[in-house]
Amino acid sequence: MHRSPWWFHRFETLVNHFIELVVPFFLLLGRRMSILHGLLQILFQVLLIISGNLSFLNWLTMVPSIACFDDASLQLLFGSRLRERVARMQLLGAEGDRLSLGSCVRRVLNISLGLLIAYLSVPVVLNLLSSRQVMNTSFNPLRIVNTYGAFGSITRERTEVILQGTSSLDPNDPTAVWEEFEFKCKPGDLRRRPCLISPYHYRLDWLMWFAAFQTYEQNEWIIHLAGKLLAQEEETLSLLATNPFAGRDPPRWIRGEHFKYKFSQPGGKHASDGKWWIRKRIGPYFPPVNLQGLRKFFEDRNWPYPVQD
Repeated sequence: MHRSPWWFHRFETLVNHFIELVVPFFLLLGRRMSILHGLLQILFQVLLIISGNLSFLNWLTMVPSIACFDDASLQLLFGSRLRERVARMQLLGAEGDRLSLGSCVRRVLNISLGLLIAYLSVPVVLNLLSSRQVMNTSFNPLRIVNTYGAFGSITRERTEVILQGTSSLDPNDPTAVWEEFEFKCKPGDLRRRPCLISPYHYRLDWLMWFAAFQTYEQNEWIIHLAGKLLAQEEETLSLLATNPFAGRDPPRWIRGEHFKYKFSQPGGKHASDGKWWIRKRIGPYFPPVNLQGLRKFFEDRNWPYPVQD
């Protein structure tokens, strides 16, 4: 998908805007257009599932689209006995259908709720149209209507934090051998094929991706993680794909390195060498740390100090 021609990416963008901005109004245009809306939305989410790892978000987005299909459009999925039973129930319901007091109360409540939602949506819509739009924000104490967005903006480059450990006494020794901790899904090993995990969600991998957008001072938890890796805590190691120090003494030092990743070119030099990724070092993400040196850091934040097994 990434290496598709430029015109295909333009087409993708056009389809994306059409499905998200135009297709929702199909719900107001009758039964057939409502069914078409459901089909297009589900197909769109399936394409997103195939082309990226957005965990369970796309699967959840498909759920409301099921309401676009009435009994007639779904009857092929069920046996004849069940269809006949439902038809009899609908016939009995139609014969006894009259506007009861309960029905009137329900209509009044539905209209009242609709008016309430419309009133509470005014600041949300104004925010949507604003040039200084705020995301993931509530505009009332009950949080009935909110703004939501998985991403405020999309980066044009992918940067990654790579955690490395060494057994060397001196982390500044040029001959020190630094070995990488491999995560279960996020890019690391250049020769590992990109994973497909949806609808599962590796939360630590996800957080590592976001940490690469910022500094370690803004993501102190990554130093917490480094301390646990220095202590070789089993629970923490279970979140990783590989531990280069398994069966050996724990690392004396751990550091974070910042890299820029991009896909290798099919048929190119790196791809022919079995590499899915090409990376370029940006610089250090956080300096080498050892367990003893992190004691005060943990104590100041009331974090349990990692103890080596």
